[in-house]
Amino acid sequence: MAETTVAEKTTVEKLYEGMFLLDSGRFATDVKGSADQILAMIEKSGGSIVAHRPWQDGRLAYAIKGHRKGLHYLVYFKMPGSGVKDLKRACSLNDLVLRHVLVNHPQVLFDAMVQAISGEWHPEAAAHAEESERPRGRDRDRDRDRDRGRDGDVEEIPDAIE
Repeated sequence: MAETTVAEKTTVEKLYEGMFLLDSGRFATDVKGSADQILAMIEKSGGSIVAHRPWQDGRLAYAIKGHRKGLHYLVYFKMPGSGVKDLKRACSLNDLVLRHVLVNHPQVLFDAMVQAISGEWHPEAAAHAEESERPRGRDRDRDRDRDRGRDGDVEEIPDAIE
């Protein structure tokens, strides 16, 4: 049985979203190798991968390090806060990574984003479900009026008493 130190017990893993802008030419020639390179940087910095995928490939608004095209690669991972410094340094030394941004998320948002990129949640299906539950036509108008405090009956307001 391995002993754990006090520092290991108090280390809290935070939830991060990492968006990495990659050289799209290098990514296209070796998709698996490029993805593995990004994931290895995170794991070497003390992180554990929860979900990842390529996000968007296309023209950039302006040239970054001489590149006019880039691929955004999205990664959700858990990592102690102390590992962020090492990961940022690794990204700046890596030729594949043109830019990067790391965002610390609360648990609720992190879980929702992981579900969204892993295919467990579909916004179109959720919108259809909400739409099918809404009343239509006259029922919709009646419910709207009721919610506004109008139940369809006209209330007579007496003339001012003199």
